[in-house]
Amino acid sequence: MNFTDELVQWYLNNKRDLPWRNTTDPYVIWLSEIILQQTRVEQGMPYFYRFLEKYPDVSSFAAAHEDEILKLWQGLGYYSRGRNMLKTARLVRELYNGRFPDSYDELIKLKGIGEYTAAAIASFAANEAKAVVDGNVYRVLARYLGIYEPINSTLGKKTFQQAADDFLNKKFPGLHNQAMMEFGAMLCKPKNPDCDICPIRTGCVAFKTNAITALPVKLKTLKVRERFFNYFLITEGDTILMNKRGDKDIWANMFDLPMVETDTLLSLEELLKQPDVLAVFGNDIEAIEVSPVHKHILTHQRLFVRLIKTNHQPLKMGENWVKINVQNLPELALPKIIFILLKNIFNL
Repeated sequence: MNFTDELVQWYLNNKRDLPWRNTTDPYVIWLSEIILQQTRVEQGMPYFYRFLEKYPDVSSFAAAHEDEILKLWQGLGYYSRGRNMLKTARLVRELYNGRFPDSYDELIKLKGIGEYTAAAIASFAANEAKAVVDGNVYRVLARYLGIYEPINSTLGKKTFQQAADDFLNKKFPGLHNQAMMEFGAMLCKPKNPDCDICPIRTGCVAFKTNAITALPVKLKTLKVRERFFNYFLITEGDTILMNKRGDKDIWANMFDLPMVETDTLLSLEELLKQPDVLAVFGNDIEAIEVSPVHKHILTHQRLFVRLIKTNHQPLKMGENWVKINVQNLPELALPKIIFILLKNIFNL
């Protein structure tokens, strides 16, 4: 058997029984694809079920409020995915009367749907002959063909897309794409791939040249920014002071707490003397309790976060600060780190 036939046979014998593989509904496939971007299947599965139960079709998704989507998304990270999904659902409602498109040319026009996602939905839902290229496919092709061109370079992307197109089974593109992705996820893994039981190893350049760990090649272009967030926990009776974030930074439109960001990690004494703190609280602010510093890692940022509890009410309110009844906290869309900081205090 050739490369493609071997992969498909392996897939049919070893594939995981995942719910989105039992449907050709482009909405359900879209839901799974976006949720699983940058997310492990085990982590994303509960979210997929929750979203599908609450929003069984694109029209019900489109009717949701952004706060509802962000709350349901809480803990998945990359919150722009959830916001873009809502924009896409509303666009589908307007342009396609609530019928989620299943052709590549229509899908690629929608917010948050790139070449990979459009090819995946079109091939899985409508068997359109479009080859998908995700991280798993990059890895399989790089190793099997011995491609050293970086996967995140312009030439690399063209090279891998061409290779994927060349291998694509035009008669059964959906099955072929699923097989390629599953093979990379389960057997040709990033670390410790199961080469001993690999059905295509005799043709694999990386296996024959002992270059498994060297491929695929990726350019290191990511510059990580370090930020220091000092949050203030301010309660009054049954209310807590919260901050509704804007749409220009991380966690857009979600709720966190009044915060002062500093360039470095300051001692508590140094922090309370900062102009931004003095402007809000004056000279008399005292900390009742200070949490340990939590490190929270995002794709492009490394956050160092701590919580300062105080009984001192602010002299002036921030523009987006709002008092929330503590019992309503579970309904708010909170960044994961804020949820962690508050869950034990308020039994969330």
